[in-house]
Amino acid sequence: MSKQFNPRLANVPAVADNPLNHAVFQRDQSTLKMVRDAIQHRQTLLAFQPVVLAHDHGRVAFHEGLIRVLDATGRVIPACDFMPQVEDNELGREIDVLALQMGLRTLQKNPDLRLSINMSARSIGYKAWGQMLSHFLKRDQTIGERLILEITESSAMLVPELVADFMDQLQEKGICFAMDDFGSGYTAIRYFKDFFFDVLKLDGQFIKGIANDADNRALVAALISIAQHFDMMTVAESVETAADAAVLAEMGVDCLQGYYFAAPTTRPGWLQQKAAMAAG
Repeated sequence: MSKQFNPRLANVPAVADNPLNHAVFQRDQSTLKMVRDAIQHRQTLLAFQPVVLAHDHGRVAFHEGLIRVLDATGRVIPACDFMPQVEDNELGREIDVLALQMGLRTLQKNPDLRLSINMSARSIGYKAWGQMLSHFLKRDQTIGERLILEITESSAMLVPELVADFMDQLQEKGICFAMDDFGSGYTAIRYFKDFFFDVLKLDGQFIKGIANDADNRALVAALISIAQHFDMMTVAESVETAADAAVLAEMGVDCLQGYYFAAPTTRPGWLQQKAAMAAG
């Protein structure tokens, strides 16, 4: 039997017939292969970026551990270049497990360190992720008190009730939670009564150039007010200039993070000190 003609699809080109769609498809497939190979060969690592106090830039509140993979040539690839392609599938869950494992090992080896690790709400209930966390908490109970789990605003809103229950269970173990990219437009404010995030990380789109942008100052002031009402610490992301840092501190932001203070690095200060001590 011949297929019926569907006029609604008459002007929709197939992937193979559309050069742009084909290029995007090939790029995504290449990215998936790169991540799959990196996981298989354990070519993953964390880069660390400090989060400093707004009124004392010399004091680090905590570090964020950011997942990186190595491609076939040994280049370090940041998460923003591959997570959009893998977050919705099994590779995304495996990346979350590896990031957690590397973060927990880092906390175990550095008892004075406080560290945040990113995860997707899609990894809640993922068996390997839960087993990894339980394994380390049993070996060292202080790890929970020094661990911060970051969940993006968009991810949290996929399953808000599940996220709230998940947070309730782990906060009993001393683990803190940060909502990443807060203000990007997904959160229903009514969920704040249920979420109880400990930290709100203000989305960088409102932070860059805030010293010269009255509209962004008004928006950030509103976000800070929400955080203060719910007794949540605020972190401004993507701080890149001294002027922006000064304005944010004056507005009442608790902590600052961005290239103005330090870029993410796989060789943070505490690792360099240990290497120097071992060499000496």
